[in-house]
Amino acid sequence: MNKLAALVLAAALAFPAFAQQSSTDHAAHHGAPLSDGEVRKVDKQAKKITIKHGPLANLDMPAMTMVFQVKDPALLDQVKAGDKVKFQAEKVGSALTVTKIQAVD
Repeated sequence: MNKLAALVLAAALAFPAFAQQSSTDHAAHHGAPLSDGEVRKVDKQAKKITIKHGPLANLDMPAMTMVFQVKDPALLDQVKAGDKVKFQAEKVGSALTVTKIQAVD
């Protein structure tokens, strides 16, 4: 009986943690807001983009100019230096990575 109680307790403790982690992961990958920025440089060969941006709430970063990797090199064909953009950046592995970008008027 003690083994059964321990198993039930372990399961009860594990599932809320799993559900919380899953929803956090989901929000990080699908719910990150689009941020405002201005493209400073596009480096297609290195698959990187330099963006002057406002605060990135999902990454807890203040406004600055920085170099990002891109999730898909085709994103670099959508913008050029000087473009005002809305973009999404996430931490992918150890790299800050642009996962979505679109030029705005």
